[in-house]
Amino acid sequence: MHMVFKSPIRVAIVLFLWLYCFPLKSQKLSTNQYETLSREYALASIPELRAFLSIPNNALIEEHVENNLRFLELAFEKRRFSTQRLPSTSRTAFFAERIVQKSLPTVLVYMHFDGQPVDARQWNQADPYQPVLKRPLADGSYETVDWQTITNTLPDEYRVFARSASDDKSPIIMFLAALDALQSAGLEPSFNLRVILDPEEEQGSKSMPEVIDQFGDLLSADHMVIFDGPVHDSNSPTLVFGCRGIAGIELTVYGPRTPQHSGHFGNYAPNPALRLAQLLSSMKDEGGKVTIPGFYDGIDLTPEIKEILAAVPDDVAQIKKRVGIAETDKVGANYQEAMQYPSLNIRGFRSGWVGAEARTIVPEKAVATLDIRLVPESDGTRLVKLVKEHILAQGYYLIEDRDPSEEERLTHDKIIRFDHDPSEMWKAFNTPIHSKTGEWLYHSLKNVHQQEVARIRLAGGSVPIAFFVNKLDIPAVLVPLVNPDNNQHSPNENIRMGHYRNGIKTILGVMTSSIE
Repeated sequence: MHMVFKSPIRVAIVLFLWLYCFPLKSQKLSTNQYETLSREYALASIPELRAFLSIPNNALIEEHVENNLRFLELAFEKRRFSTQRLPSTSRTAFFAERIVQKSLPTVLVYMHFDGQPVDARQWNQADPYQPVLKRPLADGSYETVDWQTITNTLPDEYRVFARSASDDKSPIIMFLAALDALQSAGLEPSFNLRVILDPEEEQGSKSMPEVIDQFGDLLSADHMVIFDGPVHDSNSPTLVFGCRGIAGIELTVYGPRTPQHSGHFGNYAPNPALRLAQLLSSMKDEGGKVTIPGFYDGIDLTPEIKEILAAVPDDVAQIKKRVGIAETDKVGANYQEAMQYPSLNIRGFRSGWVGAEARTIVPEKAVATLDIRLVPESDGTRLVKLVKEHILAQGYYLIEDRDPSEEERLTHDKIIRFDHDPSEMWKAFNTPIHSKTGEWLYHSLKNVHQQEVARIRLAGGSVPIAFFVNKLDIPAVLVPLVNPDNNQHSPNENIRMGHYRNGIKTILGVMTSSIE
């Protein structure tokens, strides 16, 4: 037998060509394999989910952030990721990277590990940070289940109750479980992975702009996927291609220096609550449309966009029932169209006292906090300016970020304080539905679930993804995973086990689909 011994240089060349010139092909599993793996690893990952949820995660407490970082480092390094802490003057973010093959595209995955603060008195369990397993009863209530009963099966209707059970710790464990399932099948992800976990998303992601400025090279990628939020109310697999941004304004209208007896000064001292109510009502018509000139400028819903919006399977009757309303505002022809326009919302109004504490006074001031939900076509700074100009047109003397002086009180009839912090404004973002990122994710979800995907052009809520889209120039799409009735941000937050299992299945579908 004649044997040929290859030189080390030739071996190196062959290896280089294999790694860099011949990318991995699609590794799609069969429908049965997706289902089997997702069920197996949903059950197998429950101990890790319980352990993660048991770590308190209020971003306002540094110790909470540190304890979660330690958990994440061990969890991701176990899955062959290199990890790194990304510090900022606010809080420390978590970064992980796993290179499958350098010639493959890179996907940046965003999730967050912090949660809203808790008030344990409002929860139906002793400690919101100690996950409790429950099953539904016929009357709509839930009964606690011993964790030891789920050694072999994980019923879809069971739920885990804990802070961040849905927003957003479960998706992190779903992601890790999907990686474990892939490994068990002898497969690798079809792309390189970079993961950024936000330490304070619930506090406005104060650290993210700084992290992006300092570590932009680490975070660069070809595509960005956000595993956060609930699926569509129809429980269809869901993609969200953008989110509205947000700008906040606080208005204070002044009356008498101190509250005055309404018998002595009613009909004489102007009532600031009434004036503020009149001012706010001048900003919208009875159908809920903003009347401030130019507020909706730049919004052009083409026939193609309207068709996509109409295809989302919204159940109007069910939405009204869930929210408890008989009629809707008249902005847009349907729910999805309404989300394409900037909104002006009164999120709080305070003046004097009510209920058992009510007093016979003319209050000294009235305060309203507003938010403007921004869309990609509208500039938040311009809209804030339009609101300010409208107030001035109503005859108000406007001051900013301070209370009026004594001289101003005695000189000006209608005084209003205008507070707005530009640094707390989030921009909107939108990735075209028919973009490369959008098409890849659409076909991934449709293949793994064997059903149509709800494609939402612009979600009503705001997430801090515009930082990445604008600064790093990465197309981003949200892939929601959790149940719509999860009580996120509220007492008794939960994750339904059927959605947990389905979330692992969704991520498996994404991981095994090549990006053409």
